[in-house]
Amino acid sequence: MRIYADHAATTRMSPAAVGAMLPYLEEIYGNPSSLHTEGQQAAQALARARETVARHLGCTPGEITFTSGGSEADNQAILTAARRGERQGKRHIISTAFEHHAVLHTLQALEKEGFSVTYLDVHENGLVTVQQVEEAIRPDTCLVTVMYANNEIGTIQPIEEIGAVCRKAGVLFHTDAVQAVGHLPIHVEREHIDMLSLSGHKFHGPKGVGALYCRKGILPQNLIYGGGQERGRRAGTENIPAIMAMAAALDEACRDMEEENQRVLALRERLIEGLSAIPHGELNGDRERRLAGNASFCFEGIEGESLLLLLDDKGIAASSGSACTSGSLDPSHVLLAIGRPHEVAHGSLRLTLGRENTPEEVEQIIAAVTETVEYLRSISPVWRDLQNGTRTYVIK
Repeated sequence: MRIYADHAATTRMSPAAVGAMLPYLEEIYGNPSSLHTEGQQAAQALARARETVARHLGCTPGEITFTSGGSEADNQAILTAARRGERQGKRHIISTAFEHHAVLHTLQALEKEGFSVTYLDVHENGLVTVQQVEEAIRPDTCLVTVMYANNEIGTIQPIEEIGAVCRKAGVLFHTDAVQAVGHLPIHVEREHIDMLSLSGHKFHGPKGVGALYCRKGILPQNLIYGGGQERGRRAGTENIPAIMAMAAALDEACRDMEEENQRVLALRERLIEGLSAIPHGELNGDRERRLAGNASFCFEGIEGESLLLLLDDKGIAASSGSACTSGSLDPSHVLLAIGRPHEVAHGSLRLTLGRENTPEEVEQIIAAVTETVEYLRSISPVWRDLQNGTRTYVIK
């Protein structure tokens, strides 16, 4: 029996999501832009899904645009603010050094156009401070974009406080909330969020569907041109089956959030306790301000890729960082941003627990990771050098 401990990468679709999707594959299959009965049935379903997503974000349905996922929503939000700022003569953006690549690569593209980007330090604990944001804002700042919760180390940023600073300064504030929606209570109005990105497959919905919240008065920049779908904000026939499934999954996740977070938090605390017993290993990011299911570690003297492959052989699915960059041989930019040296960042392990994990599975993970780290160190020339004093330990 395999153990899945990579819920930050993706989640299994819940029965509620599958059940919500099926009727729109087989029975209610009309195009929501069509005027006939079948089309209007689909349009009504689309409206209900939009209302559901809006309710759980604390906004109005008209402020929600459905997208193909979090990456598209991030791109659209950032380019919306950039083009708006450009028209006002403002070409400065503030972000952090450990954003998801959907944000970082979009910012890098804008830098090539002449935009100036300030990347804030996130410190050893993986947190940015409100003071940093406040001090970085300039007269020509058009956007602050800070992720709600980090996808690799799970740290949760002070979003409400950052939002308040941005609102006071008259600067648009976007947050990539892909890891947070469905796992943390979010209210865009109370938290002064102008734009927010989310993705369905992170909370037991389907892949290939997400949403962008844009506060009323902010007109999203078109990325796709064509028809007038999504009130002219995103061309292309809406993916009704996936949208309905995402809305059902979000409804379920928000309903069970408090109880499920407490259950998963207890599992994570036991996991951190067990893995902390491994010598010269350390938790990445703040111990308290982190997502309930996230346990990210670095183990000195090993390669994370070898650890993952051996754990997979033992029936455990885990990650060394973001699934989006798992093919890269470079160390995680997130771990480098929090000050991990290259040689330590290479020995990373991300375990993210979820709805299906049990206490018995956590004990199996602890035993398997402990055994595998010991084995890899026994054949590692780096570990031999550390033990005989040729090299110095980084993690004490």
